[in-house]
Formats: sequence, C-alpha cells, structure tokens
Amino acid sequence: MAKKDPYAALRFKEFNIFLALRFALVFGWSMQFIIIEWQVYSLTKNPLSLGIIGLMEVIPAVSMALFAGHIVDQKEKRNLLAKCIAAFSLISLGLFLLTWPRIVGDWSTKSILYSIYTLVFFGGFLRAFFGPTIFSLIALIVPKRVYPNAATWSSSTWQMAGVLGPAFAGLSINWIGVHWSLSIVFGLVILSLIILFKIPKKPIMNPKIGEPIMESLREGVRFVFKTRAILGAITLDMVAVLFGGAVALLPIFAQDILEVGSQGFGVLRAAPAVGAFITMLITAYIPISKKAGMKLLVSIFGFGICIIVFGLSSVFWISVVALFFSGVTDGVSMVIRQTILQLKTPDHMRGRVSSVNSMFVGSSNELGAFESGLTAKLMGTVTAVVFGGTMTLITVITTGIVSPSFRKLDLTKDLIAHESE
Repeated sequence: MAKKDPYAALRFKEFNIFLALRFALVFGWSMQFIIIEWQVYSLTKNPLSLGIIGLMEVIPAVSMALFAGHIVDQKEKRNLLAKCIAAFSLISLGLFLLTWPRIVGDWSTKSILYSIYTLVFFGGFLRAFFGPTIFSLIALIVPKRVYPNAATWSSSTWQMAGVLGPAFAGLSINWIGVHWSLSIVFGLVILSLIILFKIPKKPIMNPKIGEPIMESLREGVRFVFKTRAILGAITLDMVAVLFGGAVALLPIFAQDILEVGSQGFGVLRAAPAVGAFITMLITAYIPISKKAGMKLLVSIFGFGICIIVFGLSSVFWISVVALFFSGVTDGVSMVIRQTILQLKTPDHMRGRVSSVNSMFVGSSNELGAFESGLTAKLMGTVTAVVFGGTMTLITVITTGIVSPSFRKLDLTKDLIAHESE
C-alpha cells in the first residue's frame, strides 16, 4: 500500500473552496444555535425550553429525511446546496429581526418564544437537505482514493467551526448582545453562498432519474439495513448521542451551577469541539482504519465516562476538561463513521444513505437535547446528565456483547481497494 499522504484531499482546489464555504456555514450555524439557546433560557429559565428547541428542529428533519435523500440523488448538487443556503439566510435574518427591540418591543415573551420555535422548525426542514447534499458533493469533488482523507479534513473543518463558533458566540453575546451577534450569523451565511459559486456544477451520478419515489426510498433503506458496518456504526452513535446530549443543558450549568456567565458558557460549549478537532488532525496522519469496530466501541465508551464526570463536577476547569475529552472520543467516532459511509456507499445512493444517517445520528442530537431537557425537568440537571452517560455505557457494552462481527470490523482492505482505483 502506498505511503499515506495526510494532505491528499487538500491538493484539489475545489475541495479547499468547499472547506472554506463549509467553515463559514458551520461557524454561522453553530453561533446561531448557541445564541438562540442563550436567549431562550434567558427568557424562560426553564430547562424544558432548551429541549423544545431540539424537538422543533428534529420533527421536520426526521419527517423529511428520506424524501430529501431521494431529491438529492435526483438533482444537481451545487445548485441544490445554494438553494438550501439561501433559505437558511432568510431564517437567520428572521431571528435577527426577532431580537430587535424596535420590532418586538411590544411583543409578549410567549410570542417571541413561539416565533423563535417556528423559525427553528423551518430550519429543521433545511437540515434534512444539508447533510445529504454536502455528503454527496464531497464525493464529486475528490477521487475515490482520497475519500477517507477528505472525510477527515471535512470533519476537521466542521469541528474547527464548532470550536470557534460557540466560543465566539459566548464572547459576542457579552460584547455586543444577542441581536447584533445574529447579524454576524447572517453575514457568514451570505459569505458561504458566495463562496459556493466558485465550485462548478457537477454531474448527476444516479442512472435512475425519474425513479418512483417510494421505490427509491425502499432501495436506500434496504441498502443501509443490509450493510452491517453502516447500520452498526450509525445505530451505536445514535444511541450514544441521544443519551449523552449534555451540551443541550450547558446554559443551565453556566448560569446556575458553575456560575460562569456567557464567557464561561462559550468556553464550555467550545471544549468538546476543541477535543474533536485535535483528534481529527491527528487521524489525518495516523489512520484508524485497522480494528475500526473496536476503536469505535472504545471511543464511545470513553465518551460516556466523560459525560458522567461532567455531570458530577461543580468545578469549572474539571467540567471543561471532561467536555474536552468527550470531544476527543467523539472525534474518533466521527472519523470512523464518516469513513465507513464514504467507503461503503455507491455514488448513486449517497443522498439516500446520508439521509438515513441523518435520521439516525444527526437528528439524535436534537432528540438528545429534548431528552436532556425533559429528564432535567423530571430528575434535576445533574441526575439527567449522569443518567445519559450511564445509558451510553450500557449501550456500548451491549453492542460489544451481541455483535462480535462489529467488534472485528476492519477497514484496511476497503482502503487498499479504493487506493487502487
């Protein structure tokens, strides 16, 4: 096997343009989510309201996911992504206006809250299209032999934006307030749209254009469920994220438990992404394809331990360290999962497979936020986080016992096969 080139994907100009637009988009999206979390909890002081934010996004995201995958596989990817970003800019503009005292000065708290939930709900529809479109576009920008490396750099860029976005959001709220912070989000979304048009249109790889939608959806779902590596990876990650969604409760920890304010909130929110980003940079040099199944199990088990430590901590620096290492373990999980998806999915089904993945994993972030908000309301914040981490550990142990084939999953042969293409 040829010597591994850690910069293989970065040698393609279009991929670098793609990374720039993804950074701007995710930076803005993560900023927006943090600002809205802060604003909603400031308005309500109710942990359940944080869970409702996730629920409002996950309902349309899940209900539209399979249909979005079908549409993505039938359409040209660059222009479809442009339409998604343009629509997202309208949502960002709406949130900016909703936090402008000149406009909502006479509105009741309930009216403002419901309006925010409505815009988040429409954002959920867009979420159903973003993941499959981006996943499919990457495969059209770089050759198959660098898919794993492209997945690593794409995920690393996502995490870098996830590091800086929340941290900057916390600082921005403190410096210029919620309203003007959202104007920065709007500007970043428009910037990502401008960058996108530096990438030319791409061919449609699906040979079944015009295929009946139900037949198309069944084909995508059947493929995922018969491909054990894909099904095992996304199922395990889904359950872990669902029960380990402690980040949804960070405004409560920042304001009421650790008492560190908006700046401390930004640090807490950024800590997992810092850990994940560092891990992903390391994996660009050190491949983790060998014994991938066992490494995935170990990483998610470590994630559960970190969540429990965070929940029990009442010391700020211990909480930050626990969240940092939760990001380290989550970064390993993300790289392995994305590599499995890229290597095991044929070009003409990338939209549908990515949509199923979004239903399992992407939407579980929002369901996890709702679960965390609900359990925090019923059990108390600390108990809810510890419960989530414990359920993650139980899930990993159960998977390792009942699925020995997944424990033995190795991607080395798949990588060799693609390097020869």
